[in-house]
Amino acid sequence: MTTVSQPAPNIQQMAATESSRRRSLLHILGEVSKYTILLLLTFTWAFPLFWTVTSALKDDPQIYTVPPIWIPNPAHWNNFIDGWTSNNFNLAAFNSLFRYSIPVTVLTVISTSVVAYGFAKVKWRGRETFFWICIAMMMLPWQVTMVPLFITYKNLGWINSYLPLVVPAFFSHPYFVFMLRQFFLSIPEELSDAARIDGASELGILFRIIIPLSVPALAVVVLFRFLWSWNDYLGPLIYLNREDLFPLSLGIERLRRTATGMGNSALAYPYLMAVSTIVALPVIIIFFVAQRSFIEGISTTGLKG
Repeated sequence: MTTVSQPAPNIQQMAATESSRRRSLLHILGEVSKYTILLLLTFTWAFPLFWTVTSALKDDPQIYTVPPIWIPNPAHWNNFIDGWTSNNFNLAAFNSLFRYSIPVTVLTVISTSVVAYGFAKVKWRGRETFFWICIAMMMLPWQVTMVPLFITYKNLGWINSYLPLVVPAFFSHPYFVFMLRQFFLSIPEELSDAARIDGASELGILFRIIIPLSVPALAVVVLFRFLWSWNDYLGPLIYLNREDLFPLSLGIERLRRTATGMGNSALAYPYLMAVSTIVALPVIIIFFVAQRSFIEGISTTGLKG
């Protein structure tokens, strides 16, 4: 009787299969871990916004109930109108938008673009030295210059005006100069040389060639600068004493003090959350509108140095 011999198992093939299974398992575990961490981080960022919005829709009993009420029932939508009209927030919004944020943003974009272009595309003696001096200014805390600047602006008679907050933007900002310079360096030099041969001036090259190609980086500058000025509290607190000049940041603080001082602290928290939600909306809307350009500017800035 004859027997059929079974082929010997291929040890190398089995080892390769086992290794492939392990890599696949490690890949799955890595993906699960990555998205778990991202979900946790997303929760930590989204929860304060969720709590702000839901608190704006609550009344006094719902605010201080323990354990907390996550979904307000009933929802008090009138808190947004009552909180906004409880103080002159229309004037505060006008001050924040047209007296502070928009002028500062426009001046910052213009001044930093010119300075960054000079550091990136124009060759002149001492360019690198002055650029590193500009970078060194980023390491100087604002608290160090706060008192000297206040004395200077007081001697100029600029207190109780937006001049101390707006005029410095005309002289650019070191952080944005560095960022735009790095982006301008990634633009081929041949474009600028061709424009010079055609007789274009340096400002013409900047505004006709460089600026249109730098929309993603400029979107980052606009969003960051607008966000900083829109949320600025310490600057207006130092230079503005008249309530008719208060921006939204000081208006919210005035709402808190007014409600507490009148014995209406129960209304302070829902109104504060309602007004804070309204104030946060412009920045959120701007981010989502310019999201693609913003992310592109962040990812491409600094690729060449």
